[in-house]
Amino acid sequence: MTKQNRKQRLTREIIRLWGIVFASLFFAMGYSWFLLPYNMAPGGVGGLSQVINYFFGIPNGISMILINLPLFVVSFLFIGKSFGSKSIYGMLVCSLMTDLLSFPVLHRLGIIKDLAAYTHIVNGRVIHAMLGPQDILLSAIAGSVLLGIGLGLIFRFRGSTGGTDIPVALIKQKANLSIGTGYYIVETGIILLVAIVLRDPKLLIWGYINLFITTKITDLASEGLPYIKGAYIISDEVDEIRNEIFEKLDRGVTYLNGVSGYNKRDIKVLFVVLNRRQVPLLTDIVKDTDPDAFMILTDVYDVLGYGFKSRKIDLAEG
Repeated sequence: MTKQNRKQRLTREIIRLWGIVFASLFFAMGYSWFLLPYNMAPGGVGGLSQVINYFFGIPNGISMILINLPLFVVSFLFIGKSFGSKSIYGMLVCSLMTDLLSFPVLHRLGIIKDLAAYTHIVNGRVIHAMLGPQDILLSAIAGSVLLGIGLGLIFRFRGSTGGTDIPVALIKQKANLSIGTGYYIVETGIILLVAIVLRDPKLLIWGYINLFITTKITDLASEGLPYIKGAYIISDEVDEIRNEIFEKLDRGVTYLNGVSGYNKRDIKVLFVVLNRRQVPLLTDIVKDTDPDAFMILTDVYDVLGYGFKSRKIDLAEG
């Protein structure tokens, strides 16, 4: 590795480390300002920290660290998977930032002068939140969006917060279930546990609402909008459509061999990847060439190759 390459790699790593700090601000604001005061965390370690905070008064951020540390040990012993130094770094930064940005701490630091503006009474319990209990729906939406942005940016900067990734990986390995099913089991269990322990059935509803919003925003923040489309075209005029795509869209195509399910005859299927703005032109090409053609459009989140810039998120170190 040349000196210039080492310098570029060092610069990249510094940017990523500071990027995780920046992302943790959104993560912490979502949790501390909107979700945790009302015990509405969308599952995960944040959800478990609510129970610890409720019964023992331990700050949520410290509770997250206390929960995450044994999870990393379990990962090392039973899964044999290293989540990388940036995963541990991301977990620590986000957890500490969650406590640092809480309103009582900001008040003690002199950043917030009047704590009364953020002090509310909910079921006889004093909480500190950006919005009052009359705006709990807005708190749920705002907190989930900020949390999703924070998580998405952390992934984009190659970080992680540990958390439920570890038990999900364990379930996948030991029970041979899919990752999606594993997340559903873990998050459902945590949301249900919080609702039962805190004796508030409404937390079950809020948990699922926030989980839905958070996961969608996380995907958008980490991968961006699906600005690339993939198209499958089934037609008797695939050669002519191919020529039109080459000439008018300047895109490559791939021929796929298929079999018609109706009459079991061999067919040719064209597959093309293109920018979203080119879809109307492709539709015109297909319709004008073969009005009876069958075309399927699908979202594509990452393309590596001529004419496209890869946006793949790689959590591996390096």
